[in-house]
Amino acid sequence: GPTRKMPLTASAMDFFQLFVPDNVLKNMVVQTNMYAKKYQERFGSDDAWIDVTLTEMKAFLGYMISTSIHHCESVLSIWSSGFYSNKSIALIMTQSRFEKILKYFHIVAFRSSQTTHDLYKIQPFLDSLQNGFDSAFRPSQAQVLHEPLIDEDPVFIATCTERELRKRKKRKFSLWVRQCSSTGFICQIYVHLKEGSGADGLDALKNKPQLHSMVAKSLCQNASGKNYIIFTGPSITSLNLFEEFEKQEIYCCGLLSARKSDCTGLPPSMLNNPETPQSRGQYRIRMKGNMSLICWYNKGHFRFLTNAYSPVQQGVIIKRKSGEIPCPLAVEAFAAHLSYICKYDDKYSKYFISHKPNKTWQQVFWFAISIAINNAYILYKMSEAYHVTRYSRAQFGERLVKELLGLEDASPSH
Repeated sequence: GPTRKMPLTASAMDFFQLFVPDNVLKNMVVQTNMYAKKYQERFGSDDAWIDVTLTEMKAFLGYMISTSIHHCESVLSIWSSGFYSNKSIALIMTQSRFEKILKYFHIVAFRSSQTTHDLYKIQPFLDSLQNGFDSAFRPSQAQVLHEPLIDEDPVFIATCTERELRKRKKRKFSLWVRQCSSTGFICQIYVHLKEGSGADGLDALKNKPQLHSMVAKSLCQNASGKNYIIFTGPSITSLNLFEEFEKQEIYCCGLLSARKSDCTGLPPSMLNNPETPQSRGQYRIRMKGNMSLICWYNKGHFRFLTNAYSPVQQGVIIKRKSGEIPCPLAVEAFAAHLSYICKYDDKYSKYFISHKPNKTWQQVFWFAISIAINNAYILYKMSEAYHVTRYSRAQFGERLVKELLGLEDASPSH
């Protein structure tokens, strides 16, 4: 849970600033003004530009965050006369001023000579965000490594033409997280560039298991010695990785797939389906030290690799139609924790910022801001302030937007 007690009067902004404090916003102001100056020295002066202030930067973020609640395809529709226009917040800043800030917005204006990382323009922000996640929350023992659902807004996908879909560029990065499976709080973010030129780019990593193993190690670099239980999908699950984690006192439970997983070192007899027909709930087990390989049957064969649960301990999967199906405890735990993460995705993925810039670092930035707001709401729900105001996720987002725009006295519209 939370590491600090927030006051009863804590606002949405107070929770958000646990992760994005004023010093981070002030740095955005400095870097944006530096970039504007550099840009104008190179391409000619811009008479309409005046240096951005902290108040304007907060308003700029507020406008962007508002697209996560109202799901307008373009943030500029706030100033339009159409369905997504919002006169109550449009008056805070003119559209032309907003577009100027958007044009010059930067987190790192200059590339240093030592920089080799392709995410250098956003890395300081990601590091600061990670420090905020680490200091504000203590996760439960059970955690999940996965790619959160950050796909396009389903309403837009359903209404746009094929030509519009083709025009949209594919994301050049994948975003992975380590997530507390009891609360949904995202403890760590890892961004992998698909076209990276460095040692961890796809050119250097010839196969996907090698890539996913590297992602898992990066996400768990701060987890050693804490007896965490990490649940993983087929792309990460492998005997070599789990054994390496066990030496760091990190225990695992993962779903195996002969097609997607690295099955090196596992007995082929357990990876092939038995010829004799099986009844639901039957399972076979092979062990090596603390590691168990479980093959469980339920309308198909499911294989699990774990060193976190004893294979002898019994559990049940409860199905609405067929009732209770017996299974090892590891299978029950895996199903429970993964189903929670699916519920989290269903609830929170629709609150990702809709703005879709072309630059990769900006795409990563808005995804990271969206995750920070979801985390802030989770902390809010666990605080005493929630029992006073009881905002929904949409109301919390609206409060945050109004506080960033300096409209604190406004009440939520829902």
